[in-house]
Amino acid sequence: MSEKGEVDLTGAKLNTGVWLVKVPKYLSQQWAKATGRGDVGKLRISKKGNQGKPEVSFTLNEELTVIEGLEDKTVSAPRDHPLTMQTVGGQTLAVFTEASSADKIALEGVVVQRAECRPAVSESYMKLKRLQIEESSKPIRLSQQLAKAVTNNYKPVANHAYNMEYERKKKEEGKRARADKQHVLDMLFSAFEKHQYYNIKDLVDITKQPVIYLKEILRDIGIYNVKGTHKNTWELKPEYRHYQGEEKTDD
Repeated sequence: MSEKGEVDLTGAKLNTGVWLVKVPKYLSQQWAKATGRGDVGKLRISKKGNQGKPEVSFTLNEELTVIEGLEDKTVSAPRDHPLTMQTVGGQTLAVFTEASSADKIALEGVVVQRAECRPAVSESYMKLKRLQIEESSKPIRLSQQLAKAVTNNYKPVANHAYNMEYERKKKEEGKRARADKQHVLDMLFSAFEKHQYYNIKDLVDITKQPVIYLKEILRDIGIYNVKGTHKNTWELKPEYRHYQGEEKTDD
């Protein structure tokens, strides 16, 4: 295997010429179904044609004319397809293939002829086009009237419990207006004179202040216990402690 980025130029050495042919979408889809099953049809080249040019036509194998997915089973793909030949027009076009490993690229040949494959106008082709237009014009979603209500285990909920709880907390938080910092400090010192430890929920109930604002003030005067017997509680810093019933000592 060649290194990534290398191109196998064996096709160029063989001077292989290829045709670049534009085909209808339905025809390429029918060809894809024939992978590994042999030929897809026959290509005829007649030396006698208009203005001395050869006439080229493609005939699709009969077993590939059945188009799956169409409601009307009487519609089939056209078999006869004349090719309109065109010049390359001074362009340099080439065909490359890429290995499944995506590491090897090979030159298959240089484009020497361009052509357009068109279906011959026939009743079969007109039926196919009419059905394709009808299918494309159908709405993706259809409304349907139900004879009875649909009942299942998954009934719609106007509002989920966690959304209701969030809204309740949000409204409650919004009702709490920030009081003057000194007033909040007075309430906190008064509370800590009664008890040494408080969790944040109790302090919010006592001060009626927003949690974020209350924590900002507590960080100035308090200590948050992250372990031990009084884990997840606040207490005053030593310099601010003064509890009821505490004995005074003379200097």
